[in-house]
Amino acid sequence: MQIQSYLFFNGNCGDVIAYYREVLGAEELFRMRFDEAPPDPQRPPMPPDMGDKVMHATLRIGQSDLMMSDGGCMTNSSAFAGFSLSLAGEDAATAERYFNALAKDGTVKMPFQKTFWSPGFGMVTDRFGVPWMVTAPPLEKIG
Repeated sequence: MQIQSYLFFNGNCGDVIAYYREVLGAEELFRMRFDEAPPDPQRPPMPPDMGDKVMHATLRIGQSDLMMSDGGCMTNSSAFAGFSLSLAGEDAATAERYFNALAKDGTVKMPFQKTFWSPGFGMVTDRFGVPWMVTAPPLEKIG
């Protein structure tokens, strides 16, 4: 069983994909735009500006898949709330590099720093409003 995150953006999913490819080394596994979907008379008509928007995309970041869509652009909300994506670097230097890349033009909620459970941990909201917790492997097993 897997649980995967699925994020909905308001029309800028293509920019998000490019950003995560650049700052996290994400690999784009799949992308389909709304205008590439087969016709379906049961589906409500699509607004004209939706055609080139992302209907579905899957990115691989490390060993995890992150799915996303512009399906949310039919709403007025661009806020993500009640969760954070958790990103673990192979070591403290790598985790800090990810943190700093996500923090550029974003908002730092907790600076990247040593904690009692990790040589490096920080919380940041990236420039697209996605909240992240970035961590390095634990110093040692706790408990």
